[in-house]
Parts: sequence; structure tokens; C-alpha cells
Amino acid sequence: MTDLEIRLRDETETAALGAALAPRLRRGDVVCLSGPLGVGKTTFARGVVATLAGERAPSPTFAMAEAYATPLGPLWHFDLYRLAAAREAIELGIEDALSDICLIEWPERIAAMLPEGALLVRLDADGAGRIARFAGGGDWRARLKGFRESLKEAR
Repeated sequence: MTDLEIRLRDETETAALGAALAPRLRRGDVVCLSGPLGVGKTTFARGVVATLAGERAPSPTFAMAEAYATPLGPLWHFDLYRLAAAREAIELGIEDALSDICLIEWPERIAAMLPEGALLVRLDADGAGRIARFAGGGDWRARLKGFRESLKEAR
């Protein structure tokens, strides 16, 4: 079930969508970024990281995990594309990181470890642009309603 669907024209709008979501995040939030390779998951994450940590986020594919200091506590960005087995995520410290803010690319690789209240953001190609579909458990439905209203006001 999709709680919110947004069409994005380009990379700039994809990063801006991540930046717009960032102020709504709080400790313990897990944002799962899924979609095909090259669709903009890291671009979305960069928008979040730039807003909360004031840093430019590289793709963590080679390190698989990057941590950033924010006023809300640590922000973790995991890119699990190269993960061979779920146990490797445990070795990365993902279980402890789930109490902080987490952005997880390729979350399907650790599906059994994800909290029920995670926010799922699915990015797909849509012609020359992208489409972002948000679905959330826990209190995310209510939070996404407020997010949708803030996006309408910004446009």
C-alpha cells in the first residue's frame, strides 16, 4: 500500500525530496530506500544527510556504512548492495544503529531485521524522471500526511 506518491523530474528534485523529509526524522526512524540500480536512492539520501548533518554524502557502497553527527544524534547511511549475507549487516553494527536515524539502501537484503515501523521509500524510473512511493508503518501514516501538506505548500 502506498501512502504518498510523488513525481520527480530530475536528480535535483530527488535530493530536494530527501531534504524535505529530513526535518521530520527523529531518533529510531529507519528509512528504507529501494528501487533499481541508478534510480536515485543515494541522491535522496544525500538530501537527508546535507540537511541534518550539513555534509555531502558519498555513496557508501565501498564502505557499506557511513555515520554522520547531527543535532538529533547519529545518522547512519547503509548501502547494502554488496552485502553477501545478512550476518554481514550485524558485523557492520546495523542492529545498534537502528536506535538512531538510519537510511538503508537495498533493505530487502536484511528484510527480517527491519523494524515494523520503518518508512519504505520506493524509487522507480518514470519516463525521463522518477516516481517516489512512500509507505509507512507505525505512526508514519500520520507523519506522511503532514509531509504531503508541507510539500503542497512548497510548490
